[in-house]
Amino acid sequence: MENLNKKFWNWVKNEDDSRTLYLEGAIAEETWFGDEVTPKQFKNELMSGTGDITIWINSPGGDVFAASQIYNMLMDYRGKVTVKIDGIAASAASVIAMAGGDVLISPTGLFMIHNPMTIAFGDTVEMEKAIAMLSEVKESIINAYELKTGLSRAKLSHLMDAESWFNANKAVELGFADGILFSDESGKASAPEGVIFSRMAVTNSLISKLPQKAKHDGTDANTLYKRLDLLKI
Repeated sequence: MENLNKKFWNWVKNEDDSRTLYLEGAIAEETWFGDEVTPKQFKNELMSGTGDITIWINSPGGDVFAASQIYNMLMDYRGKVTVKIDGIAASAASVIAMAGGDVLISPTGLFMIHNPMTIAFGDTVEMEKAIAMLSEVKESIINAYELKTGLSRAKLSHLMDAESWFNANKAVELGFADGILFSDESGKASAPEGVIFSRMAVTNSLISKLPQKAKHDGTDANTLYKRLDLLKI
């Protein structure tokens, strides 16, 4: 029988009575949604000890509702919570990262935020319900980002719309992280400026150049638009 209680987290107790939590892989890829046992199990393990906690995150994201519960549990935890992003904190994993009193990211780490997604089936009424639900979920995610970064809700919403990827410097610059691992005491790396990669920005940039490209090559612009569509850009 397949084990449906596969955990995506692992606790390690340190000699100084602090604990380290490793969150790796997809959040609740198989076990959380609709499962009352898994959230209870995580909470039991969280509350089984005391003292400070260090959380290492390397996750592409997953179930936003699972991430929300983990975020709330960590925010309510009485000890100090330090988050260290050693690989990627994307999507739902970025929400969990916001629970850190101090959030540090590796010089090679990545941070990504985007709009929540779902699968819906039915008529127009059901589709409207799905849209309304996603809008509310987005607002709840923005609550966590706003509390940590101090950025305006409008700016955070635009960054999510664009599916924005931040390198370590940009994550610190925008307030998603407080410092960079393995750097000096200021927590700032040597690069003077961070970088945002936006899928939407790249797409819009390509589209804006199509008429000029078509004129230069003597090709119909509509043909180039169709090529982009085939490439799923």
